[in-house]
Amino acid sequence: MRYDSIRKAIFIERPNRFIAHVLLDGDEVVCHVKNTGRCRELLVPGARVVLSRGANPLRKTAYDLISVYKGERLVNMDSQSPNAIAAEYLPRLFPDLTSFRQEVTWGDSRFDFYGVKGGRPFYLEVKGVTLEQADRTYFPDAPTERGAKHLRELTKLQQSGTDAYVLFVIQMQDVLSLEANRRTDPAFADALLTAHAAGVGVHAVDCLVTPDSVTARNPVPVRFV
Repeated sequence: MRYDSIRKAIFIERPNRFIAHVLLDGDEVVCHVKNTGRCRELLVPGARVVLSRGANPLRKTAYDLISVYKGERLVNMDSQSPNAIAAEYLPRLFPDLTSFRQEVTWGDSRFDFYGVKGGRPFYLEVKGVTLEQADRTYFPDAPTERGAKHLRELTKLQQSGTDAYVLFVIQMQDVLSLEANRRTDPAFADALLTAHAAGVGVHAVDCLVTPDSVTARNPVPVRFV
């Protein structure tokens, strides 16, 4: 996926989860943060960030904060990008894919994708990953009961005979692995282990991130802990 009207700025502070103050061409500007997660290891004072100008002239904030440099690595932190990336990546992940659509309800859960491959229906949930330590990535960066619930529902689907998958879209490149962040959310880690044991397909892919684009790149090994 691509972004328009890119500008680079310096992060100052994040007074709440929706907005950030940045230094843009010497002026302090308020922008919208396209990720409500904590991102504390990314949004630190002085960090270089990438902004995209919004298309709606009536918005209160003219820019969206979409990416941040962690050292020399550019991390996309737009929470809307993983589903768009997944939609582009699915034909590569499943060569026998014949159709898919987004936002499908099963039971009391809404999954990101429903599709058919090899003549069999499947459901797939997408999780965006921005937490990295020593070239290893982790999900989630904060406790997520909703994420654990999705895994439990995927497990039920797989046990009922319908194929189920979870795809972790790692919003950066050149990482070694993906694993559940057991220290932060043991319930999610346990749910992922249970889902994997039940036959739910667990996949991860890293991304090529540039200031104005983000694209699925290569599969990444998943470590189960």
